[in-house]
Amino acid sequence: MDHSALFTPFSVGRMRVKNRIGMSPMGTNSAFTNGRKDEQEVDYFIERAKGGTGVIFMGCQMLNAKVAQGSMEGYLDSFTVLPSLTSVCDGVHRYGAKIVCQISPGTGRNAFPDTFGNPPISSSDTPSVFDPSVKCHALTKDEIAGIMDGFRFAAGVARDAGYDAIEVHAHAGYLIDQFMSPVWNHRTDEYGGTPEGFARFPVEIVHAIKDTVGDALPVIFRISLDHRFPGGRTIEDSVALLKILEREGVDAFDVDAGCYESLDYIFPPSYLGESCMSYVCDAARKAVSVPLFTAGTLNPDDATRLVESGTVDFVNFGRALIADPYLPVKLQQGHPEDVRPCLRCNEYCIGRIWNSHTKLSCAVNPSAMEEVRFRVARTNSPKDVVVVGGGVAGMEAARVAAIEGHRVTLLEARDHLGGTAGDISSASFKLNIRKLVEWYRVQLDKYKVNVRLNHAVSADDPLLESADAIVVGTGAKPVAPKIPGLDGANVVPVLDFERETSRATGERVVVCGGGASGLDCALELTADLGKRVTVVEMLPECGKDVFFINKITLMRRLQEGGVELRTSNKVVSIDATGVTVELADGSREHLDADCVIDAFGMRPDTTLADAIDARYHDKTRVVGDVRRLGKIGDAIRDGFYAATSLDMDLYI
Repeated sequence: MDHSALFTPFSVGRMRVKNRIGMSPMGTNSAFTNGRKDEQEVDYFIERAKGGTGVIFMGCQMLNAKVAQGSMEGYLDSFTVLPSLTSVCDGVHRYGAKIVCQISPGTGRNAFPDTFGNPPISSSDTPSVFDPSVKCHALTKDEIAGIMDGFRFAAGVARDAGYDAIEVHAHAGYLIDQFMSPVWNHRTDEYGGTPEGFARFPVEIVHAIKDTVGDALPVIFRISLDHRFPGGRTIEDSVALLKILEREGVDAFDVDAGCYESLDYIFPPSYLGESCMSYVCDAARKAVSVPLFTAGTLNPDDATRLVESGTVDFVNFGRALIADPYLPVKLQQGHPEDVRPCLRCNEYCIGRIWNSHTKLSCAVNPSAMEEVRFRVARTNSPKDVVVVGGGVAGMEAARVAAIEGHRVTLLEARDHLGGTAGDISSASFKLNIRKLVEWYRVQLDKYKVNVRLNHAVSADDPLLESADAIVVGTGAKPVAPKIPGLDGANVVPVLDFERETSRATGERVVVCGGGASGLDCALELTADLGKRVTVVEMLPECGKDVFFINKITLMRRLQEGGVELRTSNKVVSIDATGVTVELADGSREHLDADCVIDAFGMRPDTTLADAIDARYHDKTRVVGDVRRLGKIGDAIRDGFYAATSLDMDLYI
């Protein structure tokens, strides 16, 4: 597709942007406790500017530590934060990009339960999102006035640092959104009760910013037009707010959908499909005349169509630019095949922030937030490197080693690359996994990796003996529980089903195993193939290995597809007519099935890796599932580490 529409200039107020591509505001969770930005975050944003992004929105920075309630996204309450902010602005401007300072007065009732203090603040005494037993502190008018003073100071900091615009974070059910929404705002004073009352708090914020910067910096307003939960703000409600805010001086809107009550729309997983929030844009375009930004699982083709249609003026890419900071320049130069696809897996971006309280990274791009430390450099001492196994760990090791200048041979026993990732990518909601495997194939060809398919390796292979370094990524194999009938003609291993979905014969299918693999299989069976599906899981919960935000969408779609989830059910036997399970009380039940899917799990396949390591330990690195079962991002990181450490044995 011709993406040239993305590379025309456009203006917001006095800010003229060289193209229509923005980087969505996303927190990195990396600021220091004094509110100052970390140097790695500075490098992270500069890398995206270097890659051709037209306008970069930094993730929300809070007014001060008190309203931040634990957020590690930086504060704007002191001149001491200016040096690092100036560095990022100067670095972005070096490459002709613009940069926007997104400011937030806090998360309000959305504060994390282990960091918010007691109690969190909000528009009213509504329950905290993560601990409903805790009622929020309703801000007083004096406290609101203090927040406005904070915005005046913060706007001055943004101006002095060199930002090109300011965005008000009124999104995701955070504090401003709590004032704008009757479901959370129960006030009876001038800050609630009517559309004008719900708009008063954000309008005063816009005025406070304009008091400081005038028209020098345009004010962009980020808002969810559709909360997507009963009682939440609808598109119609939001349009009324847009009109008031435009009248009061907002220079552009950044629109999408969702809030913490519909959390999967804040961090949309692959299950939500492509361009999942663009449906809100038509109403915004009809309501206001100022420029519009939007985001939400956009791919380059859908983004181009949106701009060409005139529905929006700018398209923001979020995780796609974490995955590949050079996405814009690759599109502009006519090489979309070189764009590394985001999996929308949420594992290493929001997953690391939410689960581990550490900084953002990326499943497919280990250099994210490590742009300097993990920069791939050419070697002065090329080696002969043999990679055994063509899964994602092996392909990443081969790709990076080739970029470094090593002579790389990749050996794969099967007739194609991709490993397990390639096998599991048949479902419609796994489009980007298919794209990733194809991207690796293209990159290995471009970097002239010697790929040998149908090459079964043994420990005495001459290629291993002559190699300077060996990377082994032979993956995992299915577990084989001793269940009568598991080898029956009506039983299909889950990987065999993924390779050839037609093997799931008949209408009724029982999936044995309720982990991520089994649930994805069940969704594919019902959503793509129209089967009647039952999932059997011996644990009390299905999907324990599914990241909780992804699980929201997954479970909803399984329910919509009529999938029956049976927990605390142990498979005791399989026969030609179905599956017999043992219930928690010890009783047994037979589940009728035309086909049974074996999704009992995987285990590392260490036989070949152990033999190679025993013979060539000093030059062997074992990577991916053969070392430790994990997700795609874990395997890619293993391969990246192996390749970038090939020179560690050299003396300087």
